[in-house]
Amino acid sequence: MAGQHGLATMIAAAALLIGALASIPTGVDSIGVCYGTQGDGLPSAADVVQLYQSKRIGAMRIYSPDATILQALRGSGIDVIVDETNLDALISNAAAWVQANIQPYKDDVNFRYIAVGNEVEGSDTQKILPAMQSLAGALSAAGFGDIKVSTAVKMSVLSTSSPPSSGAFAEPSVMGPVVRFLAGSGAPLLANVYPYFAYRDAGGSIDLGFSLFKQSSTTVNDNGRVYTNLFDAMVDAVYSAMEKEGESGVPIVVSESGWPSDGGGLGASVDNARTYNQNLINHVSNGTPKMPGPLETYIFAMFNENGKPGDETEKHFGLFNGQDKSPVYPISFS
Repeated sequence: MAGQHGLATMIAAAALLIGALASIPTGVDSIGVCYGTQGDGLPSAADVVQLYQSKRIGAMRIYSPDATILQALRGSGIDVIVDETNLDALISNAAAWVQANIQPYKDDVNFRYIAVGNEVEGSDTQKILPAMQSLAGALSAAGFGDIKVSTAVKMSVLSTSSPPSSGAFAEPSVMGPVVRFLAGSGAPLLANVYPYFAYRDAGGSIDLGFSLFKQSSTTVNDNGRVYTNLFDAMVDAVYSAMEKEGESGVPIVVSESGWPSDGGGLGASVDNARTYNQNLINHVSNGTPKMPGPLETYIFAMFNENGKPGDETEKHFGLFNGQDKSPVYPISFS
């Protein structure tokens, strides 16, 4: 997870008209939760899986192919996104990666996607496509071609995003081939979408209600598509960027989204975190103005993680306290 600096300017300039937040259905079939482990005193993986099941959370994202977690997921019925950040290893010997991390669990773990890199930056972006190609080939050769291979991007992957229809990739030479690979393989693009960072980085000049899916004095009218919340505007900007690369049929999976409950950052509070995440759960079965329909979304994160680097707010995105699995605030998944 990283700050989404490209969006601060985008929506600050787009606060235009007066409108009301549309009514929200309550379907939650598309919600998963990210399971990070950078904290002290977190529950065992087996206890975490039981917590997911007790809360009827049907999907999980993990940030490495952790054998203990994968073992705990056996027979759980929980869909899982698995990250692999060592792109060089995938390029050089993806077959060994599949043998070690997929083959042992093939009968009773529901692998949904493999994320080849999370928010890759700099020269390493040149490795994303060859790593994806290598892994997809190795999965297919081993009989696991139904496991889709993607990569997770943050919003700064866009150079332009306001209004959403103007969305364009900052590095089309990197992202164009990636998107075309996804189109050819039937895989989604994974996108980490954080209205919180856009709000924070804009110094609060974005309307808080617009950021929290609440009644707001802000709407954005983009060629007849009306945006009543920041989340939809951000997601549709990524869809527009893919269209500009000639691929309008690639779906987006929101692989991270959340709001901190503490840490001193602007807008970081228990009430705002509860409001954002509950409204997100209630909202995503709608899809977006550009792409109606259920939008698969993963909340970041299951637990507060006191070992996370960066700003203090990074340690306070959890829905639950790790030590006793108590909720940080009330939230409903059903």
